[in-house]
Amino acid sequence: MNADDEKVLDSYRFFLLLSEISGEEQLSQRELAKRLGIALGLVNSYLKNLVAKGYVRVANFPKNRYAYLLTPKGFAEKSRLAYQHLSYFSGLYTVARQDYLRLFRRLAADGTRRVAFCGVDETAEIAYLSLKEVGLELELVMDQCGAGQLFFEQPVLAPGEGLAAAPGKIVITSLKRGDALREELLRLGVEPAAIYDASAAVAE
Repeated sequence: MNADDEKVLDSYRFFLLLSEISGEEQLSQRELAKRLGIALGLVNSYLKNLVAKGYVRVANFPKNRYAYLLTPKGFAEKSRLAYQHLSYFSGLYTVARQDYLRLFRRLAADGTRRVAFCGVDETAEIAYLSLKEVGLELELVMDQCGAGQLFFEQPVLAPGEGLAAAPGKIVITSLKRGDALREELLRLGVEPAAIYDASAAVAE
């Protein structure tokens, strides 16, 4: 991921964080990290940044619990980012579609017939369309956050459960949680060479 992609991803995470904080629930840092699918330390860093900019304020609640609340300035920033990322995601479809087509065509040329997806969000849906166009089969879908749900009639499995089925090639199919998903797969013992990322394939 290049520097421009990192900036876009950070901006998108800021937007997601502001969106979660703007809801009625009082969420802890741990709860925010779980919802966004990123590390607790990263959420802490983002929140400090948002507080410093005046977008978020910290409120004390009983039992030594903290809550994060959007300021008027924070609501304005959330609206600005929403507009910015609407434009971004209209372009994401075209870019991601081509990236996944390139990756799947390369895998098909190497003799691959089936792949597993790791990560379920709007990027995974784009990846699925590219997969079907190339003619590969979806072996299984993994995502701790979406375990138990269906993805195009395919049950979503927790990574530990999915890996027990011994999938071959695993494709990261989430933009916003790609790094976290890769780290989880590696922690569970998956060889780095078995993990594929469409954006990385572009540079090859």
